[in-house]
Amino acid sequence: AKNELYFLYGTLGNLYRIIGKPKKAIRYLNICLDMAKKEGNVRREVVSLIRYGEALKYDHQHLMALEVFNEALQKVKEHQLHLYEDFVLQHKGKCLVELGKLEDAETCFIIALKLRKIKKEVSLINSTEQALDFVDRLKTDSLP
Repeated sequence: AKNELYFLYGTLGNLYRIIGKPKKAIRYLNICLDMAKKEGNVRREVVSLIRYGEALKYDHQHLMALEVFNEALQKVKEHQLHLYEDFVLQHKGKCLVELGKLEDAETCFIIALKLRKIKKEVSLINSTEQALDFVDRLKTDSLP
């Protein structure tokens, strides 16, 4: 029953974020995060942190989202959950782009790209390469 609830709350949270209702998304994803923490399931906690951070970003709470992504990154490193590191870095990078911190964003994307090349996941590699191109264009556009 707990697994089903976790899945349902996570799905509701993601769907609310997708349809532009980040406050509701945050509420459900926070429940997921609490469930994962109480369970002591660090993998679920990392996934929940990523989703929660995304919802915060969509709610224009970028600094809070950044804290959440940093917490996820810390958990990934503490518990050797390297499978998720590229995802955290990708989302953190996007958040940094929206904050105008292009150098920091680029660093996140470069590390994510290296990890994704190791995974040999073509769609993920493409996604990160597009993000790097976007940062490059933004940097070029901001030159005097």
